Amino acid sequence: MKSIIIGGGKVGSNLLKTLKERGYNVTLVEMDEETCRRIAEDISAVVICGDGTDIDVLKDAGINEADIIAAVTGKDEENLVICQIAKKGFNIGKSIARINNPKNISLFKALGVDQTVCSTEVIADLIEYEFDRDICKIVQTFDRGAMILVEVAVNENNRWLDMFIKDIVLPSECVVASILRDGKVIFPRGDTQICRNDSMHIITNRSTFPEIKKLLHDGGAYAKKKK
Repeated sequence: MKSIIIGGGKVGSNLLKTLKERGYNVTLVEMDEETCRRIAEDISAVVICGDGTDIDVLKDAGINEADIIAAVTGKDEENLVICQIAKKGFNIGKSIARINNPKNISLFKALGVDQTVCSTEVIADLIEYEFDRDICKIVQTFDRGAMILVEVAVNENNRWLDMFIKDIVLPSECVVASILRDGKVIFPRGDTQICRNDSMHIITNRSTFPEIKKLLHDGGAYAKKKK
């Protein structure tokens, strides 16, 4: 599988290094000659100096054989153009764009970009995670922030303590993906009992998150009384 990275800043160069270390076939395109020279000296990879919006440059980078393109320059509009050229001009299967302004996420999605990564949104989620000392908090986001992974800490105050997975009422958009217990991952079934100090991981959408917190706090989480 071949991938192309457009943009040789910190994000692009670190991405190139990571992919090369994992054994992937990857090429980087960067406009600045000095940046290209520095990256080429540091990383054993194909680095092309040129404009990532130039079709000839993209052809030189091997876009006709590429499966994925990641546009990670510092300019949102440039990343959008690159992804559109790759998708519409070369039928690239997967396009990934870095977004600096969260307001552009919906625009990129509407114009056909497969995946967006917004550093602002990621940092905001990390800060939220650090400040949120509740028993229920967001630990990861997916699909441009629409889908989230929620962590629920089970202690003596958690209403789900000692219940079975099958007896918990959750919104239909929720799935209990795993339980972390004593350092081991459990993939729960209906008859899995929730124990003290468990860490439950629930996949849901962002709009449903407040409902989960409400269930934990108001007692509405019970489907059946514990026997």
